[in-house]
Amino acid sequence: MPAALVRLRGRACGQPAQPSLATWQHGCVTAATHSPLFPRVPDSADAVLEGLDPEQREVATALHGPVCVLAGAGTGKTRAITHRIAYGVRAGILQPSSVLAVTFTNRAAGEMRGRLRQLGAVGVQARTFHSAALRQLQYFWPKAVGGSLPRLADRKIQFVADAAAACRIRLDRGELRDVTAEIEWSKVTQTVPAEYPPAAAKAAREATRDPAEIAQLYAAYEDLKRERGVIDFEDVLLLTVAVLQDRQDIAEQVRAQYQHFVVDEYQDVSPLQQRLLELWLGDRENLCVVGDASQTIYSFTGATPDHLLDFRTRHPGATVVKLVRDYRSTPQVVRLANGLLAQARGRAADHRLELVSQRGPGPDPVFSEYTDEPAEAEGAARRIGELLGAGVRASEIAVLFRTNSQSETYEQALADAGVPYQLRGAERFFDRPEVRRASSALRAAARFGGNDSLLDDVVDLPSQVRAVLSGEGWTAQPPAGSGAVRERWESLAALVNLAQDFTAARPGATLTDLVAELDERAGAQHAPTVQGVTLASLHSAKGLEWDVVFLVGVAEGMMPITYAKTDEQIEEERRLLYVGVTRARERLHVSWSLARSPGGRASRRPSRFLHGLRSGPTAAAGRNGAGGVGGVERGASGPVAASVAPGPGRRQRSPARCRVCGRTLTDAGEMKLMRCEDCPSDMDEGVYERLHDWRGDQARRSGQPAFCVFTDKTLMAIAETVPEDAPGLARIPGVGKRKLDRYGADVLAICAGGDGAEDKEQA
Repeated sequence: MPAALVRLRGRACGQPAQPSLATWQHGCVTAATHSPLFPRVPDSADAVLEGLDPEQREVATALHGPVCVLAGAGTGKTRAITHRIAYGVRAGILQPSSVLAVTFTNRAAGEMRGRLRQLGAVGVQARTFHSAALRQLQYFWPKAVGGSLPRLADRKIQFVADAAAACRIRLDRGELRDVTAEIEWSKVTQTVPAEYPPAAAKAAREATRDPAEIAQLYAAYEDLKRERGVIDFEDVLLLTVAVLQDRQDIAEQVRAQYQHFVVDEYQDVSPLQQRLLELWLGDRENLCVVGDASQTIYSFTGATPDHLLDFRTRHPGATVVKLVRDYRSTPQVVRLANGLLAQARGRAADHRLELVSQRGPGPDPVFSEYTDEPAEAEGAARRIGELLGAGVRASEIAVLFRTNSQSETYEQALADAGVPYQLRGAERFFDRPEVRRASSALRAAARFGGNDSLLDDVVDLPSQVRAVLSGEGWTAQPPAGSGAVRERWESLAALVNLAQDFTAARPGATLTDLVAELDERAGAQHAPTVQGVTLASLHSAKGLEWDVVFLVGVAEGMMPITYAKTDEQIEEERRLLYVGVTRARERLHVSWSLARSPGGRASRRPSRFLHGLRSGPTAAAGRNGAGGVGGVERGASGPVAASVAPGPGRRQRSPARCRVCGRTLTDAGEMKLMRCEDCPSDMDEGVYERLHDWRGDQARRSGQPAFCVFTDKTLMAIAETVPEDAPGLARIPGVGKRKLDRYGADVLAICAGGDGAEDKEQA
């Protein structure tokens, strides 16, 4: 049996027996991470349990006492705990208003609320720790302290900057971020300013400033907040803890309200969050936690898996269920994920879960080596283009990297390849202006549609939505390019697709029903799918999944990151890569480059975490004059697994050198300028101004952001070199063949004293 159940206490009275294996093994079980978009609400408590595998069912029916769910990636943990809550509510065992489910992100809380609604468990509170604490603090503050709750500071870093100015300490932008992070860590670990230096030393914190100086800044920051009458994000938890500790009457009132607690991602709780949870619980044990120590990747914020790993020690009578059936990823992806953890060390590694894929076989992971980072980005963009040509949706592809600073290279490569993309962490779907306008238009049509000529000749719901949104800019065919116009169209297209799915699930649904659904989704931040390749850091990708994942920059110095020194830090980097691997459902591409910049010394090597896991040696891509665009890839299969040989017309990369002092350039911005940042600039201001105006005109005409035409650094480089012919323009980084063909004549005309009028006339 591929999954294990540890029973430390008997089944609670009245719980149904485990189903026979035939119930779930022969096609009845649904994928843990894939549920129908609009499933029918189960008509009974027993119906809630249908489709769960044996271990998920154990979670769903263990409604009394402490329960610990150890859930590997892709094993359906959210499914298990939401079905647990829904089963308890539908069976009359749990009162909806007495249940508090907490997690760590608004997205996760919104998803949980959406699933509970689909299961018929309305009235259950599903919130983040901070959201739940803030509600309680706002309600009890007048009683506990008096007056209204202080204002919540919206920009913590500005307060840190003001505190530094008060202490006469100069901090650059990077140091401001670092000091702010240290203050946040101190507060979630309940460390006061005077105790910061020894606590930081014990935790092996590596701050950019002296610990005593950070303690001074921390104290000044707290004084400044008090003077201005504001609190910060961490104060919400600290003050809630203080109120519940000091006021027994308030604590009892909270405990009378909430009788049952569910905590998702329990490996990520901080000491402060754990203390708040203990105060919510009191001396009761109606607690269910779910987590995976192998996915602990936020220790820098104070998160620790110790609370998860010590759960049985604190609760000797606990029921512990292990979920290891992976419904997300193919056996090939799961094999690589298990191999990563097999080499891990430390306490979390001792409790690792070995996943067992429940899916059919897929292609082997592809490992690719490139000469430099731009070549690696070009390789990823080229292969993504092949995938899109083979029918893979852009929204099912992700490029994941270790740090946000790696994003720009991939944004440029995808833009050059004409591939639409979206940055993870950008504006939330329902907050986008075009989505707000579209929702208002649909709401107006639902109310007054009888007087709308657009709806005269349409009868079904999808046609009504298409008709209404055509007035907002939606068209049957997407616009060309990947700029702002395309992004707006993608948002509207997502609403059109949502209407089609909604109608398929509820054939008699009206426009009013759809508007109500949109309102529910907006409240839960349950956004429909937007087309576009996702670019995201590994940390921000936690909890998400795609059909195809590109893990890029998997080299020593980046994975593990160069500042990871201790064994604990190295192991967290391994877990971060594990999280990245387990985001992939079907295809996984892992790549690294030998140098940072074209012509740089090939001193890098693939990450130590890949040792012994690649299916044979990976040859260098683009060595010996191959121009940095080639690649030998092992383990590929399927229609898009062609080798990546250097294409015709590719120019060989030569070392990038400063045209003023001759030094080899390694910084991406300097390489675009073709000079050191400190070397004098001989930019032609007139050329630059004309180029800037021309770029704005091009961006407006094509509906793209200006940087998709040329970045500021590329414009500066052109204005400094003022090329006279196409070969000279082509030598400037950021001017690829596609842009040379599209914009070359205009740019050369501007450099010769014109204003790009030729292109305007042709347009």
